[in-house]
Formats: sequence, structure tokens, C-alpha cells
Amino acid sequence: MPLFKRNPFGHILFLKKMIIRIFGLISHGRYRKFNNLQIEGSDILRSLPDRNVLFISNHQTYFADVAAMFHVFNAALSGRDDSIKNVGYIWNPKLNIYFVAAGETMKSGLLPKIFAYAGSVSIDRTWRSAGKNVNRQVKNSDISNIGKAIKDGWVITFPQGTTTPFKPIRRGTAHIIKTYKPIVVPIVIDGFRRSFDKKGLNIKKRNVLQSMVIKEPLDIDYENDEVADIVTKIEYAIEQHPSFLKVLSVKELEKLTKEEEELNNKRKFWNS
Repeated sequence: MPLFKRNPFGHILFLKKMIIRIFGLISHGRYRKFNNLQIEGSDILRSLPDRNVLFISNHQTYFADVAAMFHVFNAALSGRDDSIKNVGYIWNPKLNIYFVAAGETMKSGLLPKIFAYAGSVSIDRTWRSAGKNVNRQVKNSDISNIGKAIKDGWVITFPQGTTTPFKPIRRGTAHIIKTYKPIVVPIVIDGFRRSFDKKGLNIKKRNVLQSMVIKEPLDIDYENDEVADIVTKIEYAIEQHPSFLKVLSVKELEKLTKEEEELNNKRKFWNS
């Protein structure tokens, strides 16, 4: 690889590789030592093409979710089955992995700016800004940048646009799917909200059972499925449809931080 080769966003790939290596080494213990990340679906990742893939996931922290996915993706591509044991996989990471993030989040300090260089496709949220509700038009450049990233590689997005569970799916994700026709792979995560602070930078609690399930790609008719149909498919795929509240009540969701041990016991199937 030429030393100063750049990706479509002008980022120097050698520099991006070094950032992923350094922060991969630093963050690895968060999922292997302080907490235990259980993974399902590594074989699905290895069956995907090198580009034109969109990952959709529920969201629990600003940064820890994405960092875990970088670990899981690269470990799987290095031949590890549902494991991130032995961080050597991070030495030669996949460099065309991107994640969609709010521009204001990625500009909120030096560390987020460094993270952004590792693969952020920054967008201006149309519904929220500086902690307040807003209502503004979608920037065409944001949509085209997401499309550029999809054409170049794998893109991670959180279609609810918030770390609050069971919030509505943003229709913009469905429009992007219909426009760029990527392979859409759902991911369901859990445990990150209990083990990290909201930003996902500080460890809040140790020995939490974290989980990441990679599911089979969605069956989407890009030409005939309506936006509303795709939104519903996403809701079910990432387990954020209101019907899932029958399993976990709203009252329980509001008390998640006080019920960590009970929730961990409910997930003992991971150890079976």
C-alpha cells in the first residue's frame, strides 16, 4: 500500500491504520478483561462482499458500540469464530469500514476528532442539535457521503439516531437503502449501556455480560418495498419494534441501571 494512499474522503490510509491499531490495543480489554463480550454470527461477516454493505444496529453508547464492532469485524475476517481473543487481528485491519455519526459528537473534543479519522461519516442531525429538538432539512451532501462510503466498503449506522431504546426508526435510513441498494445486515447489541457511561469512554461497571449478535442480511425488494415497509423490517431486525416491550416493560427499561444483576441472569444462555 502506497504510504500516502487515501480513501474517498481524503483520509490517509496508513494514518487510519495506525489509529485503529493503537485504539484497538487500548480498547481490547474493555471487551475481554473488564467485561465479557459474547459474539454470534462471525461466519455471516466472512460471507459478505468487500463493499456495498450497510450494518444497522440498536445503539447504547456513543463510541463503545462502534469500537466493539471494529474488533468483531476484524477478528471474524481474520478467521476467529465468535471471538476477539488475541488482539493480533488488529494489526492488519479492514480499512474501508465506516460509521455514521452526528457531526457535533465527532467535533466535541480531541479524542472524538481522532476517532472520526478512523472512519466517521459525519452528518448534521435534522431532529436534534446541542441537546435541543430542531427541525431542519436533510443535507444532500450528508446523503451522498453515506452513499460514497457504502460504495467503498462497510458502513455501520444506528437508524434510531439515539442511545435511548425503542425510539422510532429514522426514515432516512430506509431512503438510503432504497437509493444505494446495499446488503443490509442487522446487529443487536446489549450490555454496553450497563458497562460504560453514555459516551462509552469510561467503564461504569465491570464483569457485565455484553453481547453482539450479527444476523442474516435482510430480504429487501429495493424497487417495490415502501419506505414504511423497510422501517418495519429494521425495527424487528434490531429488536426495537414496540412488540418487544412485551418482554421488557417500559418501567424496567427506566430502571436498567438498578437491575443489572437481574438482567445478566436472564442472559445466562450465553454461557451454556
